[in-house]
Order: sequence, then C-alpha cells, then structure tokens
Amino acid sequence: MLGSRSVALALSASIFGTSLLWGGAAFAQTPAPAQSAAPMQTPLAAPSAPPTQNAMPAQTPPPTQYQPPAPPAGSQPTTLPGTTRPAGGNLQSGGNPPPPIPPVLPPVPPIQGFSAPVNAIPNPDLVGVAQQPFVGLALQDAIAMALQRNTQLAVAQSNRRIANYQIIAAKGAYDVNFQLVPSFSHSVAPVISPFSTTVSGGPVTTDTAGATAGIRGLTAQGGTYSAGLVATRVNSDSAYNSYNPYYETALQFAITQPLARGRAIDQPRLQIQLAAINSSVATSNALAQASSTVVQVEDAYFDLVSAWQNVAIQEEGLRNAGAQAQSNARLAARGVVAPTDIVEANTQVNVFQDNVYAAIQNVQRVQTQLKQLLLANPSDPVWFANLVPTTPVAQVPQEPPLDALINSAIQNRPEVAQLRAQRQESDLNLAFAKDQLKPQLDLALGYTSTGFAGNPLNPLSNPLFAFLGAIAPPGALAGFPTPPGYQTGSFGQSFQNAFDNRFPTYNAQLTFSIPIGQHTGKADVAIAQEQERQVQINETMLVQRFRSEAVNAIQGLREAQYRVLAARSAREAAQRVLLGEQRRFQAGTSTTFLVLQRQLDVANQEGRELQAQTDLDKAIVELNRVSGGLFAQNGIDASALGNATLNAAGPASILPPITPVAAPQVRRSPQ
Repeated sequence: MLGSRSVALALSASIFGTSLLWGGAAFAQTPAPAQSAAPMQTPLAAPSAPPTQNAMPAQTPPPTQYQPPAPPAGSQPTTLPGTTRPAGGNLQSGGNPPPPIPPVLPPVPPIQGFSAPVNAIPNPDLVGVAQQPFVGLALQDAIAMALQRNTQLAVAQSNRRIANYQIIAAKGAYDVNFQLVPSFSHSVAPVISPFSTTVSGGPVTTDTAGATAGIRGLTAQGGTYSAGLVATRVNSDSAYNSYNPYYETALQFAITQPLARGRAIDQPRLQIQLAAINSSVATSNALAQASSTVVQVEDAYFDLVSAWQNVAIQEEGLRNAGAQAQSNARLAARGVVAPTDIVEANTQVNVFQDNVYAAIQNVQRVQTQLKQLLLANPSDPVWFANLVPTTPVAQVPQEPPLDALINSAIQNRPEVAQLRAQRQESDLNLAFAKDQLKPQLDLALGYTSTGFAGNPLNPLSNPLFAFLGAIAPPGALAGFPTPPGYQTGSFGQSFQNAFDNRFPTYNAQLTFSIPIGQHTGKADVAIAQEQERQVQINETMLVQRFRSEAVNAIQGLREAQYRVLAARSAREAAQRVLLGEQRRFQAGTSTTFLVLQRQLDVANQEGRELQAQTDLDKAIVELNRVSGGLFAQNGIDASALGNATLNAAGPASILPPITPVAAPQVRRSPQ
C-alpha cells in the first residue's frame, strides 16, 4: 500500500511540476548537511581536442521520388505534382510502404582554434563581497531598508512633495500684489501761443514729482479688486496757473465681479483643484512604488534563500559523486569494475562541479539584485557583505474567498486612488468647459476721491487778468470769487480733501460678451465628456483586472501547495531509490551508470522541491499584493516613504571627475 502511494505521488509530481535546471544546477528545499563555506575543489578534466570534421562525399545521390499510397476505395484519386502512383496497392491492401527519404547532409567547413583556453580552476569566491563572515538579513529589515533607502522611492516621495508645493503655488494666484511707482519729470515747453508762456514771455518749465501705490488681486468668487493712492506735486512757471506749486492726490477703488462665466469656476480655482488632485495622484504613485518595492524585495529575498540552498544541494551532489568516483577507483584497482566506470564517475564529478559554479553565480546575481533594492549609497558597506537570509519560511495563509479578495483590492490598492483622482480631474475639466459656454457678464464698480491743494497766486499776476484790469473800470474784477480756503496748502491738505471726499467720482459698468458659434467651447466640452467616458472604461478595466489577479493569486496559491507536496514525495522516493541502487551496486547487481543516474534524479528532485517552496513563498507575496494588504502585513507606515534617502542626498554630485582611463583589453591569442 505504501509503495503504491509513493508511486502515485511520484507520478503526481511529474504532472504538477517540472524540474528547473539552472545551468545544469537543480534546486531543492531540504536543508543541506553541515559543510564548509567554500565548495569542494575538484580538478577539471582537461579540455578535449576539437572534433575532426568528417570528409563529405563529393556527390550525394539524388533522393528517391516519393510516391504516396493509393486513396481509399470510392474516393477520387489525386496525384501530387511531380509524383507517380505506385504500381502496387496501398498499405491497407497489403502493399509495401514508400521508401524513406534519404537525409541530405550539406557540407560543413572545418573550423579550428575555437576551444575554450581554460586550464586552471577559477576562484569560487563571490566577487566584491567578503567571503567570511556571513551577514544575516531578516526579511523585515530588508523591507525597511528598501523603503528608507531605495532611490526610486525617494524620487516618488520627492514628486509627492513637489505636488504639495504646486498646490501652494496655485494658491499664489490669490496673493495680494502691491505696487509702488515713484516718478519725476522735468519738461520745458516752447512758446507756441500767448497762453503757453511765462510772465516774462519765455518757455514754460514744469517739474512733476509723485508716486503711485496700490494693491490688486483676485477674489474667491472669480472677481478682481484694486485699490490705489496717487500723490503728485507740480511746479510750473506758466503765467496762467492759479496755483504754483499745486498738489494732486487721489484715492481709487475698483472691483469687477463676473455674473455668468467665471462665477462658479475660473482658471485660478481650476488650477488649485487640479494641483490638489495631482498631489493625491503623487501620493498614490508613491504607494504603488512602495508596494512594487516590497514585492520585489520579498521575491528577491526568497530567491536568495533558494540560491543558497541550491549551492548546498549541488555541493552535496558533488560530494556524493566524488565518493562514487573514489569507490569506483578502488573497485577498478581490484578488477571488480571496468575502467570506463571510473570515466563515468569522473564525468559526473565534473557535471556537479559545473553546477556548483553555476549556483554560486546565481547567488551573486540575486545578492546584487537585492542590494540594488536596499541601498542608495554606492559606498554603503552593505555592498561588501555576504548576505544570508534568516527569516523562516512563512506560514501558508488561509485561502480567502474570491469576492472578499476583490473587495479588499478595491478598498486598499493604490491604483483605485489613482483612478478616483482621474475621475475628479475629468469632472472638474467638464465643469470648467461647460462654464466657458456661458456668456461673459461682468459688473465693474469704481470709486475715486480726488484731493487738491496748492499755493494760490495773485490773479493779477495772470497777464489776461492784468490786461482786463487795465482796460476795465475800477472794481470790475472785484466780483471774481476767490478759491476756497481748503484748497490752500500742500500734500497734507490735498490728502485731507481726498479723505473728506470733496471731489468724488463714481462709475459703474456692465460688460456683456459672447462668441458667435461657440466652436471652441463646444469642442472643449466634447473633449471633457470623452475623457469622462475613458475614466469609466478604465474603472471597468481595473475591476476586471482585480478579478483576474485575484483568481490567479488564489489558483497560484493552490497550485504551489500541490507542487510542494508532489515534489516532496518525489524527492523522498528518489532518495529511497538511490539508497537501494547503491546497495545493489555494492552487491554487484547494478552498474555505475544507474547509480549516477539515481544521484542526478535526487539532485533534480531536491531542486524541484526547492523551486516549489520558493514559488509558494512568492504566491503568498502575490496574494498579499493583490489584496492590498502588503503594508498592513509588514507594519509599514507609508506617510514618509523615501525621506531618509532624499534627505541624505546633497546637491553635490557623487560621480568622480572625468579622467581618461584605458579600458582593459580582452584578446584571443592564436593557439
């Protein structure tokens, strides 16, 4: 009964999984026995001479013409072009089959001198790391290092902060703009009429000095406002001025409020809301990058577990092959086995030695891949560490229901937040485009209070008044009113007049504008509507993708568990078969070839079990990724991802200066 079960498990192993060879190396899950850090040093066999090219015949006889059998009775005979029907009957009626087509062998030119010129055993140590001691690395520590030091996460976090700064920059549209414009002018006007001259009849000289100060800005309802203060001092020697110097001031206020287009939403408010959406997208992108990094770290971590265990498997196979080679040498010395058995055993030793080198190379590759995820500084000492995983294999989780897994993905995956941000953006663009179809209806209100003061002049100093006084009867000019007293003074009096609202000006304006045809606005609305439909399609695609990923994740978890069970049974069966074959060999009832085949079978089955266990670990990681529970499972706070790496980076470049360095030359010398 037990034997039947073992055979059934072995058959199931051949169904559910196939062996994965890594450059001739196999993987397994069972822990290897205690061994030295360096693999067994076994001399490589001397390279064989290149094969001699066989001389090809000068001429090859033409192939015999193919003749197909006759068609069944009742069918219409068909003759292929260039063929003839056989004289005899078909196979069903007892006729002879057609002769086989002879092979056509084209000539191959002899190529010499391409054998690998390798005679010495290469160094088995890993490049760029200290061989001893091994540095233990827990999975949680690896994830924490990757999230803190990973350069891609640092860039994602930087983009997240840039998006927040863009919100502040967009709000800058509502900053109050203060403007101060001092001015001075000096002009001399030629005498072009009797009324543009001085008392002495010369050109008029005018000096104007003043300043304008004001603020302007936007309101939260889409309007604009402005307030200003103007002060000017004018000094002119014109004979016809009543004041010299005089001071002009003004207080100005204006506001414009849209009543239709731009009242609900305008360009500044659109940009602020888009910046907020971009910030949400940047946060989601950072979370997606962090999720991808965690998955990559966990997969690389389990690959490193598998790589180190594979080295142990191949070294164990190398030791077993070496022991078999030594046994064959002793038996051959006593004449029990043929000398060819020694050659077979030595060949097996060389095969496993090759597998050991391939396994070591894979450890180096996986270590480098993991370090690239963990480290940000090229001079970090961890680059020179020989990493060994220390976290035990994870427990297989309870298989979740399909609907629960899909709902968890919708609630927790960052892709959903990205799509919701796209929905908000499309809704916002559509609202803005529809608002642009409204006519422009702006109400503008303005108020100006002017102030004036100056030094009044004697009216008789005016040539015109002096002339009239000379020809008019005495007292005729006494009826002219004198200027009010509050106009006499300097800037202080002028500002007082402005604040007292002595010279006000009020204005109101209503502007109505609408483009005929509205082609641009209608096109923008149509574009925004298409974008909304695209978002709706993307939502459907995302839910479909989540369902597909959930199905695959659950099925992958089941399949990985099946493979582990089948591979474990196959490995145990192969070990029992090897033990029995070795006993038969010692009893003289087996051959070296069979023993070596059983050793390869054990190594292959161990490799299948190791690969199945690694795939199971990755299936658990994939299940957590699909559910969106990677952060919760690993206790990750995603609010400060990549900050350590970003803050450690400085403005100076870490690249060395450019110096001409000759590249190492690799040549093939003639043999």
